[in-house]
Amino acid sequence: MATMAIGHEAGRLENERPAAPPSKSRNISIAQRNRELFEAQRSRRRGPTPEMFFTKHLDNTRLVKADDPQRKRDMRMFTVVMSIFFALTMVYVWQHFSAIDLGYKVENAKQQVEQMREDNRQLRLQEAQLSEPGRIDHIARQLGLDEPLPGQVVRPEATGNSGAALAEVHVPAATQNVN
Repeated sequence: MATMAIGHEAGRLENERPAAPPSKSRNISIAQRNRELFEAQRSRRRGPTPEMFFTKHLDNTRLVKADDPQRKRDMRMFTVVMSIFFALTMVYVWQHFSAIDLGYKVENAKQQVEQMREDNRQLRLQEAQLSEPGRIDHIARQLGLDEPLPGQVVRPEATGNSGAALAEVHVPAATQNVN
């Protein structure tokens, strides 16, 4: 018991001893650091027998892996299941992006329809302004045109002929007797 107490006391004193300061150089190799740690532990070893390390060289080049039919079957099944899962995921993603694309196309078509409606409204407004009788009369007077006399205006729907009309040339009476 006394020896145990001495051994514990010696171990306690060694543990209380300040540890070696960490080396200042980071360029110390791992092998050198391991050598230093090994030497520091040598005094704490029990008994006179040294530790022996033997190097073993293993050559596994001649080993052949045996086929496992159950593992092959499992791997094939896993591959098939994952392929189907991947295909279904891709179909879902394709469908999702197609829906988004169609949404953009619908919005673009709605904007085009609205733009065409606005253009049509502007054209109708412009037509109404250009076909205003007061404006036409003002332009005609600027060009030197007068109001037509009675009998000068011939309306095609007023003639009793509802069929196709042939073009006719009416020569004024003053130019017929030129001989």
